[in-house]
Amino acid sequence: MTLSIGSHEGLMEGRLQNAGRRNPVNVSFEFFPPKSDKMAENLWRTLERLAPMDPTFISVTYGAGGTTRERTHEVVARVRQETNLAPAAHLTCVGASVGEIEEVAEAYWDAGIRHIVALRGDPPEGENKFVARRDGFSGSAALIEHLKKMHDFEISVGCYPEIHPDASSSIADLDYLKRKVDAGATRAITQFFFDPESYLRFLDRAEAHGINIPIIPGILPVTSYSSIKKFGAQCGTQIPAWLTHLFEGLDDDPVTRNLVASMVAAEQCRILQKAGVSDFHFYTLNRADLVYAICHTLGIRPKIES
Repeated sequence: MTLSIGSHEGLMEGRLQNAGRRNPVNVSFEFFPPKSDKMAENLWRTLERLAPMDPTFISVTYGAGGTTRERTHEVVARVRQETNLAPAAHLTCVGASVGEIEEVAEAYWDAGIRHIVALRGDPPEGENKFVARRDGFSGSAALIEHLKKMHDFEISVGCYPEIHPDASSSIADLDYLKRKVDAGATRAITQFFFDPESYLRFLDRAEAHGINIPIIPGILPVTSYSSIKKFGAQCGTQIPAWLTHLFEGLDDDPVTRNLVASMVAAEQCRILQKAGVSDFHFYTLNRADLVYAICHTLGIRPKIES
């Protein structure tokens, strides 16, 4: 089955000439810290379910509140101690001083966490715009530079195929991504998107801009269409008409909605894989079912013990 996901054939034709034989697929997974003991149990079951997919790393998000930060640290530290997975901890500039962020980063390093996802962070709830604290970091580029001075962290950063909502232009957006690369970023992970062509065009523009780190597509399975519309409006992701049509009438039909969601995400990945993409980062929303199915579709199988 082939879905009509964007008008990708023009870019695909050029990329297929360079893609050659498909490389093995690598995946990574993102989770958010649990807010209760029950949610913690669910998160651990999700991790155990997805661990056989042999992810390159798993990341845990981080909020502006102190409790959320503590839970992020608890999760990544436990993953580091009790599993063979490689954990990455998110770190943002929101609601904290330079000294407080240094303390958090040192705690990660002491716990054996060597990979940080360094982000500016979203404005606190009730605020429309990020405002840097006088005693804090002005943005993610400054945060990255400081972290690299502290320790030799591996640092992943965010990027936006459809332009960051606060950027004045696509060029300004690329300029800032280049600043993050120059500050020490080793990998970029995109905001979620649905049109493969928007990602492929972004790769071309980034390369022309001198950005030479891997740019991993961020894939978000649609567990709730209304939530996706809300997230898209906040982060500047376009919600195409074909996606609206596919999920029409499924608000009260979770079984069918999940089947459609896995089909859409798997086809999105298949198109990108055909264009030579071999790394995918999944926003799991702490659910294993859809992501496991998509990985299976991409050819990833648990290793069988001999």
